[in-house]
Amino acid sequence: MPKSPPFSYQKLFSRAAAEPFPAGMPPRGKYDFAVAYPDPVSLPYQGLVSALLTALAEEGRDLAIYGDIQGYRPLREYVAAKLARDRRIKVGADDIILGDGSAQPLHMVFETLVDPGDVVLAEDFVYIGTLRQLRRFRANLQPVPCDGEGMQPGPLEAVIRRAIAEGKPPKLIYTVPTYQNPQGWTMSLPRRKALVALAQKYDIPILEDDCYWDLRYEGGDVPSLYTLDGTGRVIYFSSFSKIIAPGMRMGYMTAPPQLLERCRGAKSGGSVNTFAAFAIHRYAKSGQLDPHIREINAIQRYKRDTMLQALERHFGGQATWSRPQGGLFIWVKLPPTADVAGIRDQVLADVDVGYLPGPAFATDGVSGKNYLRLCFGYNTPEEIGEGVARLAVAFRQHGVPGFGRKPARKRPTAKAAV
Repeated sequence: MPKSPPFSYQKLFSRAAAEPFPAGMPPRGKYDFAVAYPDPVSLPYQGLVSALLTALAEEGRDLAIYGDIQGYRPLREYVAAKLARDRRIKVGADDIILGDGSAQPLHMVFETLVDPGDVVLAEDFVYIGTLRQLRRFRANLQPVPCDGEGMQPGPLEAVIRRAIAEGKPPKLIYTVPTYQNPQGWTMSLPRRKALVALAQKYDIPILEDDCYWDLRYEGGDVPSLYTLDGTGRVIYFSSFSKIIAPGMRMGYMTAPPQLLERCRGAKSGGSVNTFAAFAIHRYAKSGQLDPHIREINAIQRYKRDTMLQALERHFGGQATWSRPQGGLFIWVKLPPTADVAGIRDQVLADVDVGYLPGPAFATDGVSGKNYLRLCFGYNTPEEIGEGVARLAVAFRQHGVPGFGRKPARKRPTAKAAV
């Protein structure tokens, strides 16, 4: 039989196929400021193991069956109670869908609502995972300018009106209003009210990504957009990733029943991992979760302050940065002519410091070469100080504007050495 040429799928990919994605884990630096990992030392290993053993003794036989597509009901009941207590969101267990982190619920909503070319509004710099998914669904992403209080109402309305005038009324507004990723701000109450008012005026649903709200280090609580609305226009997401562990892969959403029933149909893989749901539920119900959140907030507040102090010491006068009241991110702005996107990989190789540059979060995909996001959750305080110092050295070596280059040291002449 003659040998046929290698088979190619290139002509068979659907129009909805995702863009190629590299295999394997990206390289990490010793000073890993690139990804929003929580503190690894404080992960509640023993509490989770004990909680899981209790759950397996009581319900382990249920691992032999596939669970409810909305997820383990006792955990949904706990989530409903927690939302009522902490966010004044009044929903029942049947109004909640558990998912693999918050990414799966976001995917369900985008698959249900977003057609190619649909206009979706988001902050000018926003969570990279959401941008990746929206681009996967070929959304027409439109950035909304922000300042230290969040989306600016005037520009937001201007973007909405322009889209309507072009015959493409916005399908969704996506926002991370609390400890925003990557910019770090918390949307003020007046801005939240203005956003909800515009959503109601122009009949646009809001996706409220509230994944970081438990990580509050200072400042008062601000009501969720969901509680400010009351008309069913807000779809609410949150997660256990940052308060227990990202590796648990457990998030949740709530929305009006009309949308939830379609999202159930879009949910791939059936129920969430019951093994993980058992552990999270028993751990939370045993009363261990709330003290753990207080513990990690104290740890991460100190790490935040350490990074802010290091930035003042090594970046002062060359850059400005956010001072987040919670979350895991500090957003650094360098002079307009700086480009830290083009040197990121070389900096990682040179000084073992990882960061993510602004274009990774840019809704337009190109802006922000003079911005970078630094995450302070993973490294020790000592490593944070050393890593920021190394980063400043690398920027100076690469001639980043504002840092300059240190002149080469001249060798002393024989006469001068005497």
